[in-house]
Amino acid sequence: MSSAKEVGLTARKEDNFSEWYGQLVLKSGLADYGSTKGALILRPYGYSIWELFRETLDKLLRDTGHENGFLPVMIPETLLKKEEEHFRGFNSEVFWVTKAGDNELSEKLALRPTSETIAYSAFARWISSYRDLPFKINFWNTALRAEIKATKPLIRNSEFLWQEGHTVHESREDASKEVDLILKLYKKLIEEYFAIPVRQGLKSSQEKFVGAESTASLESLMGDGRALQMATSHHLGQNFAKPFEIKYLGRDNVEHYAWQTSWGTSWRLIGALVMVHGDNKGLILPPNISPIQVIIIPIHKKADEELVKDHSKNVLQELEQANIRAKIDERVEYTAGWKFNDWELRGVPLRINIGQRDIEKDKLEMSRRDTFEKITVERKDLVSIVNRLLTSIQKDLFTKASEFLSHNTTSAPDFETFKEIITTKGGFIAAAWCGSDYCETQIKEQSGADIRIIPSDVDSASNRAECVFCRQKPTIIVLFARAY
Repeated sequence: MSSAKEVGLTARKEDNFSEWYGQLVLKSGLADYGSTKGALILRPYGYSIWELFRETLDKLLRDTGHENGFLPVMIPETLLKKEEEHFRGFNSEVFWVTKAGDNELSEKLALRPTSETIAYSAFARWISSYRDLPFKINFWNTALRAEIKATKPLIRNSEFLWQEGHTVHESREDASKEVDLILKLYKKLIEEYFAIPVRQGLKSSQEKFVGAESTASLESLMGDGRALQMATSHHLGQNFAKPFEIKYLGRDNVEHYAWQTSWGTSWRLIGALVMVHGDNKGLILPPNISPIQVIIIPIHKKADEELVKDHSKNVLQELEQANIRAKIDERVEYTAGWKFNDWELRGVPLRINIGQRDIEKDKLEMSRRDTFEKITVERKDLVSIVNRLLTSIQKDLFTKASEFLSHNTTSAPDFETFKEIITTKGGFIAAAWCGSDYCETQIKEQSGADIRIIPSDVDSASNRAECVFCRQKPTIIVLFARAY
């Protein structure tokens, strides 16, 4: 173990959020920096969270008729240019391959910033009839974007793990249902597993995905009051079907352009876990997404070593048989106190300490990571108590995050109040907007806050309020925030 690991966190969340976050990602064993700027290495602990996320979402997608596929990472420049609007939107972020060995390529190859163009050229070959629809495919892969100037571990990186889904439908209505379905699955995953509450709504025309008719998004607040886009689902209309010639012979025996959606989320959800739930001791992982739900710490001297170890193994076996993810810390080179701090840094939801006295009394000592509450229970009640505590931790983390989100969502009747809130408090600002690009741009330039969503749970058709910037009517209510 390095000295940095032994010292733990030296920055405090409330004093220097950015430094605290960076230290926590590295020192908890989630990730490390790669050898080039913007590159990140996901370590086994971080990758195991990604695997749990993947397994959970994969099942949700399979249960709703989606299948997995694979796409190559290199895209010919001519293929990207087939959809000019989309290409312009990503051009500044594209990495280009120009040589093969020492030989110059006759055509530049883009390293996939997103997969619409390469997928849709294939869809045009695969789809010919309404009998081929709906077509629903998902890709687990990496994307590469030139995030060189402003990088942040797990939030903005030059290469990142993500999933992206692409579907093809007979009608606009079918595509709209798909957009809503996917957003519902993402919301379930983020709230029920990551214990992070989200706000749902549509992006403005300036903020929507390039090439989409509309973008639906889930947004949440991080611990410093900045917003983070958690997942998006795009209604592409026929904007890609036409340039890529994705057509089908309809039930009326007439050829039609298809309707499409695309959607995705990424490992930034792991970064959100850190920023929402972490404290000055380290990570706090919600049990549903924690690779280790219970850590067992044997505490013994030489004379009772075998007794304590055997008892610990019995506890582990019983937990595993109940499908609880548990582990024994058998490292002999560290004291029990050092192990306590280490597992608090890693955020394991529940710790069980096992010593000779507890064994003799047929009891177990448990400690919650989120509240540090210590509980002594009967040995015979192990599984029932652990399940109850894990359920309570999961619920309490979501409740705490929901209270933070609610407390940090503020209304602003005018722009002076708006600027004061965004500067002193941050968070979401609910404000009226007239719908003009001019006002949206001016608000962003003068405050650093942009429109995160036009929320679906607010009466956005109200004309009772004046636009927070130009003071004109009619208006809609939107959520502004400074964001990552």
